[in-house]
Amino acid sequence: MSLSIRNQLPGTVLALTAGEVMSTVTVRLAGGQTLTAAITVEAVDDLGITVGSAVRALVKSTEVALATGAVDGLSIRNRLPGTVVDVATGGAMAGVKVAVAGGELTAAITKDAAADLGLAAGSEVTALIKSTEVALAVADRRPDGL
Repeated sequence: MSLSIRNQLPGTVLALTAGEVMSTVTVRLAGGQTLTAAITVEAVDDLGITVGSAVRALVKSTEVALATGAVDGLSIRNRLPGTVVDVATGGAMAGVKVAVAGGELTAAITKDAAADLGLAAGSEVTALIKSTEVALAVADRRPDGL
């Protein structure tokens, strides 16, 4: 299956904490960072996610915020340091490619935000992603791929 989601980061499940309705899943990404996903208990069961499972973390580019300075006092758990590789600016929006350890992320932010932050190739940033905006995918377990 092909997806329109640009940010697809491979990793391995390190920890799983189940609640009544939602679970948090901690994933070690290929570059060594950790990412937390908050998904339903039902999704964990349906996908067969357990500690050690190979997963792909999926994040829409519109759900990636960028910071250029210190990041303190935020509830956002996922903070991936990186370096801007490219900034493509349109009429209202900018697509910002960020190299992070083991991969690359794309953030879709307003053109004004990109300008205010002074983003350009080589800028150091922190990509911020709420755990509720991280989806997880696993390889198809059925031979028919459905």
